[in-house]
Amino acid sequence: MKIAICPGSFDPITLGHLDIIERATELFDRVIILVMSNSAKQSAFTVEERIELIKKCIKNEKIEVDTFDGLLIDYAKKSGAAAIVKGLRAVSDFDYEFQQALINKSLYPKTETVFLPAKGENMFLSSSMVKEICRLNGDISPYVPEEITNDIYLRCKGDK
Repeated sequence: MKIAICPGSFDPITLGHLDIIERATELFDRVIILVMSNSAKQSAFTVEERIELIKKCIKNEKIEVDTFDGLLIDYAKKSGAAAIVKGLRAVSDFDYEFQQALINKSLYPKTETVFLPAKGENMFLSSSMVKEICRLNGDISPYVPEEITNDIYLRCKGDK
């Protein structure tokens, strides 16, 4: 069984994330959405809340959700993952992700990194942009799954 990991902070998950994840299910037998903390980012949702939001959106039985607080490559070893799947929106993403891929390969040569380009309509999309649009009373519905739109509005408006 070929397992892939789609790591990220997913704060919150967007339609761009889901597109990459769903496309990964066409390439792998099982895909693990790995919710991780990013110390460089201030999160709107706790890890546990992000997992619950993701679970509301996932309908594909090939996808599971997990969390890990440590090196991604340690989780890859533990789970037996053949690949780490990363979405690329622009050339600037590639620079950073390529460095990560090289480090991960040096730490654990058995796991490959697979890059999937974002669809044109998602090239500009990020969780940070969604949160900013929401904070400024904009419409986030074109960018996030319908199942969690209200949860995001509640959080960014400070009602939760």
